[in-house]
Amino acid sequence: MAGHGDSGSDKKSSEATDLPIFNAENLQSNMKVIYYCRTFMSIIGGVTAGILGFTGLTGFIFYLIIMGATSVGLIAKAGFSVPSYFDSWNQIVLDGFLGGLMVRLSLKVIYSLPSSD
Repeated sequence: MAGHGDSGSDKKSSEATDLPIFNAENLQSNMKVIYYCRTFMSIIGGVTAGILGFTGLTGFIFYLIIMGATSVGLIAKAGFSVPSYFDSWNQIVLDGFLGGLMVRLSLKVIYSLPSSD
């Protein structure tokens, strides 16, 4: 494990110190922040797309633009040093993308149902 190189040769201890050490609680907290940001931006993006009248393919493209802007914002908030806060770039760029899409689609379905009045 990283950081536990008490016994062994100098070569093993130098290899152990080269490995990055992550705090699991901090990584989990960072992933929660990404999830909450993407969910919030999906809701805001869906409401905005509805107000602007974007439907079909234009609404999906608008969603992609919103998620791209969210990813860039999260990367900027991390100070463009993503490996310091996350395991990989995929976590900040792609995680929560499909979940946010499901939130957006479910809100679209709920608000497009005809009323029974």
